[in-house]
Amino acid sequence: MKPAPFVHHAPSTVGEAAAVLEQVGHDGKVLAGGQSLVPILNMRLASPAHLVDINGVSGLDGIVVTDDVVRVGALVRHAGLARSDEAYAALPLLRQATLNVAHPAIRNRGTTVGSIAHADPAGEMPAVLALCDGLVEAVSASGTREIGWQDFFAGPLETSLRPDELVVAVRFARLPAGTSTGFRESARRHGDYALAGVAVAVTVADGVVTAARASFVSVTDVPSVLDLVGPLAGTEPRSGAWSAAVDAAATAVSEHVQPESDIHATSDYRRMLVGELTRRVLHESIAAAEGDR
Repeated sequence: MKPAPFVHHAPSTVGEAAAVLEQVGHDGKVLAGGQSLVPILNMRLASPAHLVDINGVSGLDGIVVTDDVVRVGALVRHAGLARSDEAYAALPLLRQATLNVAHPAIRNRGTTVGSIAHADPAGEMPAVLALCDGLVEAVSASGTREIGWQDFFAGPLETSLRPDELVVAVRFARLPAGTSTGFRESARRHGDYALAGVAVAVTVADGVVTAARASFVSVTDVPSVLDLVGPLAGTEPRSGAWSAAVDAAATAVSEHVQPESDIHATSDYRRMLVGELTRRVLHESIAAAEGDR
């Protein structure tokens, strides 16, 4: 199938893109990587009258690492983020999650910011933005605003972004010293949307767990972060109590999520699966952290 007719706009600056979006309003869609948008257009699930192609806009393809955040521009491809050693050193979870996005061909073209703006519950990067307490930078003809992840995601494939706003970057907050991270998902075939997935961050100080959180893929309508410090707090990762604490955390995750049944898996199966993934990724993340010392 082919998309419905549309007017193609090719702005060269953020200001020009914002001006077009202000003019066309709800009739416009932004094109960056297109790996989510183009299939929707081809299947006529969306028929915007205007397509605002930002690939010619300069200054949107950078990754900036500071002491506090990793800032990813709107034209940074998944593959580029995964290859960035500086981003990996600052926040390993970005590479851990990005390498799970679809297939190499998709990662070479798709953008991290586009995945977040698409707000698909089955997407990896919205869950990472939530776990890292990130925010979205949006620009319009009337100004700029920063939107925290809790306020950005409004529902499945729905955000609080206004029709005249362009997302120019997202910022992932760096995690505290002593934090190890992990990401795991399970799909029927490699590269398919995950049946369930989980990202975790565990902070260890003086040999015991002091903080732990998890976020999820494909088992919540919007990104959700669960504090796991209750089951894990004070536990020594290499002690005999660690496995029991991890089991309790996995149970807490299974009780927290509210997945729906569909043609791919039942709600109960997804709930069981995300609990098991949590159990595995907690063990793996701590083991990796121990190996890095």
